[in-house]
Amino acid sequence: MPFENLLVETRERIARVTLNRPHKLNALNRATIGELGACCEQLAGDPGVGVVILTGAGEKAFVAGADINELASQTPIEGKEYGLAGQAVLNRIENLGKPVIAAVNGYALGGGCELAMACTLRIASVNARFGQPEVKLGIIPGYGGTQRLPRLVGTGRALQLLLTGEQIQADEALRIGLVNEVVAAAELLPRCEAIARLILANAPIAVRLATEAVYRGLQMPLADGLYLEATLFGLACSTEDMKEGTRAFLEKRTARFTGA
Repeated sequence: MPFENLLVETRERIARVTLNRPHKLNALNRATIGELGACCEQLAGDPGVGVVILTGAGEKAFVAGADINELASQTPIEGKEYGLAGQAVLNRIENLGKPVIAAVNGYALGGGCELAMACTLRIASVNARFGQPEVKLGIIPGYGGTQRLPRLVGTGRALQLLLTGEQIQADEALRIGLVNEVVAAAELLPRCEAIARLILANAPIAVRLATEAVYRGLQMPLADGLYLEATLFGLACSTEDMKEGTRAFLEKRTARFTGA
């Protein structure tokens, strides 16, 4: 399906999805959110895609936030529906069943920061900037920012960002655990692709189950999370990839995983 606000390219089982509204600093409007949702459904069902890289067009912004023109005219009911619709798409990204790497190449503010947090990993260029400035507009984050941010960086640091609306630079985002790595701008996409290839070298079902164990386990008491882990470990032991992986290790050769 062709998209108006997204560019999608797949090569060697890596799909690169680029938010393509550089004239608006890739701000999220309703149309873009809808396209992201449709794109996620396509990628989730595509056996030729193993990892997704999500980035923004141009050099200035990953996503600079929501479209303020749309926000300014919303009624309370519309605002709630707007938030739920955006949350549904970001939840789909988080639970795609395939790793999604955010290549943050500039401003990731408001909805852009929330979008990055919904991704499995976040790699930032040195010029990236992060923030949740919604309080400066008289609103709060609506796409999961109040929930994912404290889970990533802790309650105190999250509240400082949420209540001040201040932006932080890439090195500070790395220090507090908001991003996984910071690299030179020219190395951003190559580094994301290198990480994607490392993931693709592993058993697809094991990658999916490990991700599920982390995300679901974080919502549980430790004892329940450990039981979930043991259950998913048992499920992994039933796969052909488990047999191939252990056999390849013993035979001192590279495993040939099939996702079965």
